[in-house]
Amino acid sequence: MRNTARWAAALGLTATAVCGPLTGAALAAPSGAPASLYAPSALVLTVGHGENAAAATPERAVTLTCAPSSSGTHPAAVQACAELRGVGGNFDALVPRPDVLCTKEYNPVVVTAAGVWQGKRVAYERTFANECVKNAVVSSVFSF
Repeated sequence: MRNTARWAAALGLTATAVCGPLTGAALAAPSGAPASLYAPSALVLTVGHGENAAAATPERAVTLTCAPSSSGTHPAAVQACAELRGVGGNFDALVPRPDVLCTKEYNPVVVTAAGVWQGKRVAYERTFANECVKNAVVSSVFSF
């Protein structure tokens, strides 16, 4: 019985010593100080077929986090974040290359981006005439 009490006390003290710094109070920023050196940049990107996001069912979706480092389920997160930083997070600046030839087939593809870019809310939607036109955009942001 005595050994059990000693063992429980030792285990409790060890858990407190190891897990204590992981508590929320220990990680909180001082009053008035910023919680992070980086403004958050985290997005959910989707691709689907349809006239607009309300009518389309997303066929593929990925996450993209760009601050403090590039990560997420996006297959080319580093490149996509670099391209978005290059245009200041302006998705409209990601334009199709003029040298790409696509058919005039109308099979609309809609892309969306929702989340936060450098601390500001983002809600973006764009419909392309077909998959070829979407892929002609000089960007890897919606290439997944």
